[in-house]
Amino acid sequence: MTAAPLLLDGGIEQDAALLATYVEEGERQLAALPPVPDRTPADRNRAAAVHAAGRRARRAFLSRHTETAYGLLTGGLTRSVRLPDLVYEAADRFPGLVPTRQQMAAERASVQAHKEGREIDQGLFCGAVLRSPTAGRHLVETMLRPTPRALTLLDGFRAEGRAALDTVLVTRRGSAAHVEFRNAERLNAEDERLIGDLDTAVDLALLDDAVTVGVLRGGPVDHPKYRGRRVFSAGIDLTDLRDGRIPFVEFLLGRELGYLHKILRGLLTGPEPGGAWGERVTSKPWIGAVDTFAIGGGMQLLLVLDHVIAGQDAYVSLPAAEEGIVPGLGNLRLTRHTGARLARQVVLGGRRIAATDPEARLICDEIVPAHGMDETVERAVRALSAPAVGANRHMLAVAEEPLDLFRTYLAEFAVAQAERAYAPDVLAKVEHRWQERERRRAAARSRS
Repeated sequence: MTAAPLLLDGGIEQDAALLATYVEEGERQLAALPPVPDRTPADRNRAAAVHAAGRRARRAFLSRHTETAYGLLTGGLTRSVRLPDLVYEAADRFPGLVPTRQQMAAERASVQAHKEGREIDQGLFCGAVLRSPTAGRHLVETMLRPTPRALTLLDGFRAEGRAALDTVLVTRRGSAAHVEFRNAERLNAEDERLIGDLDTAVDLALLDDAVTVGVLRGGPVDHPKYRGRRVFSAGIDLTDLRDGRIPFVEFLLGRELGYLHKILRGLLTGPEPGGAWGERVTSKPWIGAVDTFAIGGGMQLLLVLDHVIAGQDAYVSLPAAEEGIVPGLGNLRLTRHTGARLARQVVLGGRRIAATDPEARLICDEIVPAHGMDETVERAVRALSAPAVGANRHMLAVAEEPLDLFRTYLAEFAVAQAERAYAPDVLAKVEHRWQERERRRAAARSRS
């Protein structure tokens, strides 16, 4: 497989057969090597060469056939296939193009450093689809539709005004849907459960006609340093990343195409294409109440909200430079909030912004004492319930982040983030953090 590049110059079926044969030979070469943690430097070089050759072949196929392949997978754009299903249907329809379910299940059984890195191949496919104006827009719109889980829970939420998910509690109080993060033992850090629950919670708030405004807030946490205090979010759970439990499709890409984008642009609930975008979506204003801190993905979330209230002792940060990964769409959205220079200080240098810093006003609308948070939230709910708010926030989103700008950024992000998740510096950093955490736990056990 690594001796010569794959030459493709036929139709999609002919080229797909060539790709399948080419990749199959590479898989035989990988299977002949020891498991990833037992490989010698020479073994690792051979594996890297096999993966590089396979990715060149996949890129060659996608450069010729992305739109045709996507059309075949979606019945000529008549089927709305959500992203996780799309990548696995592509694996079945075009063997070797993306990993199979079985291959990904085997990957998930290993810590991040011991995987083959097959999510990079998923990133290549997702990036190619999003790069296509036709296929990419269709996928973006598909992911703006309500999740099946939310539709199942909707009648109960409408009747009771309450939905208790594993890591999120949604309650309707007056005309506001209060979405409270309840990943208490992890400082409300983002893990796979929280991402899925937030997608459902945002759908419920947007689908319930009795709700006019959404409110996001972290619940009390169990961490010894902050026990009993509300925390907005500690960002991505780096222990889960180290342990290989942060899936690329469902988490790293799914959160951007899912609840974050729905908060910004609205839920696609109207008829098929034909009318104005504003007639096809259900959009509502969103408020964020930041107690203690909003780190990483927590700060990214603030960038799509309409009104952010922070406690006086709170702070925000995007520790991308320290973690080594890309902070979602923070690189796209932060600049329009803060300007280019401060955005670079935050993203590239890891600058932390305290609520008491003058620059905090570029991220937060109000800074209040902790005892004033509840009252300030209720006042913001009343203000954002005005009839003209919905139309104006829609036009702001059109002006600030056109859908094609979002799509083309996400196409590049898909590839960059998948590669960074397996970069040696990232793997070393998450391993170091995990070891530090284990030492602290051992010390605490010895003291007790």
